[in-house]
Amino acid sequence: MSTQNRINQLFEKKQNNIFSVYFTAGYPDLNDTVPTIQLLEQNGADLIEIGMPFSDPVADGPVIQQSSTVALKNGMSIKKLFEQLENIRESVNIPLILMGYVNPVMQYGVEAFCQKCQEVGIDGLIIPDLPLNVYQEEYQTLFEKYGLHNILLITPQTSDERIQEIDNASSGFIYMVSSSSTTGIKNKASDFHVDYFERVNQLSLKNPRLIGFGISNRETFDNACKYAAGAIIGSAFVKALDQKLTLEERISGFVKTVVSPA
Repeated sequence: MSTQNRINQLFEKKQNNIFSVYFTAGYPDLNDTVPTIQLLEQNGADLIEIGMPFSDPVADGPVIQQSSTVALKNGMSIKKLFEQLENIRESVNIPLILMGYVNPVMQYGVEAFCQKCQEVGIDGLIIPDLPLNVYQEEYQTLFEKYGLHNILLITPQTSDERIQEIDNASSGFIYMVSSSSTTGIKNKASDFHVDYFERVNQLSLKNPRLIGFGISNRETFDNACKYAAGAIIGSAFVKALDQKLTLEERISGFVKTVVSPA
């Protein structure tokens, strides 16, 4: 895999306090996708995960589920998302990842999907319900053909042996799920499984890690960054998009509550 992938470039350039943000495409309004990406980069995000809304999510908490429902009602689809992202690389330089479930990707056609990702400038995919063995047997060559990293998840229940296996199969980074729950907001750093973070750090993995699920404010972000290269914020950001302010005010205001200005 070429190191020209923007995810690799990011981790080569920055080893800690990486600030990754998840939001749902087409939320709050159908045409908010591209402005949200642009404003996140302008306000200091290092990496963006664009959620592909799905009607039957398995790992999403109520905030992200609700945003998916609204986005689907707004008319969001994978086809629409690719149309919106067609010229994204004219204005955005940071890595972009599509996150979602395998069913809509298969309905679109896996190779057609990967090809479209490459065309619009997507760097990686997070598909939580795509099993590792299925990925390796059926899709890895396709992902590699189109220069896409498959970002795999680990949880506090994942055994050391399985984590090593995932590390060997990974490129880009590993998504460390902070707790055994759906996505959602935790306000205290004490809610995290520190013993799990320390256990993973002792495994000397080749891939950097980002911690996600339950990161919602400066305290939880800073604490997560002690144990990994950075952290991912999803539900708390999606919730902030509901405020009665301009999109720019919502995004810049939220980012300032999490990371100090550069």
